[in-house]
Amino acid sequence: MSISVTTWYLEQTSRADLSRGQEPPAGQGVRIARAEVPSPEFSRFLYTAVGGDVTWTDRLPWSYAQWAEYLGRPGTETWVAYERGTPAGFIELAAGPDASVEIAYFGLIPAFRGRRIGGHLLTYGIERAWDLAERWPGRPSTRRVWVHTCSKDGEHAMANYERRGFRVYDTTVTEEPDVPTPGPWPGAGPLTSPPQSTAGK
Repeated sequence: MSISVTTWYLEQTSRADLSRGQEPPAGQGVRIARAEVPSPEFSRFLYTAVGGDVTWTDRLPWSYAQWAEYLGRPGTETWVAYERGTPAGFIELAAGPDASVEIAYFGLIPAFRGRRIGGHLLTYGIERAWDLAERWPGRPSTRRVWVHTCSKDGEHAMANYERRGFRVYDTTVTEEPDVPTPGPWPGAGPLTSPPQSTAGK
């Protein structure tokens, strides 16, 4: 059995295209840090935790060596959002040969969606895409940032990209196998609300 999947390709061609998202309240304890040391274990955790309910399956068969090779490529970066020290989501950047940077993956772990983290993380990640060459000597300055999303992704994905200033430049429709969402494990799902800090109680 197959399903029809629509894929939208979006881009920014100038740093001025970015429309910033609102930051979470300071008391929420959200911070963003780059995972500078390539770690297949950590990246696979993020991939399955974020993509388990939106059918991210492309990388599930990857071996440890494939993960290590990919993460070690010059111009590949993973930026992780944390809420009070717990990973909440990530954005992965992949520099191309034509002075472009792809947002290869972006999303939040289900329990952290709807907490004003996504727009902030996407804004931060886009900024890091535009200044990526500053961290990779010898790379040309970024001239284009692009991303693709599809009808299998989260219901707010497309709107989030457009709010940040991306414009659609191509659309495709394909037939794909109708496969169940992979996890991260059977029965996993968002908590009713993230655990609250007990500090000082």
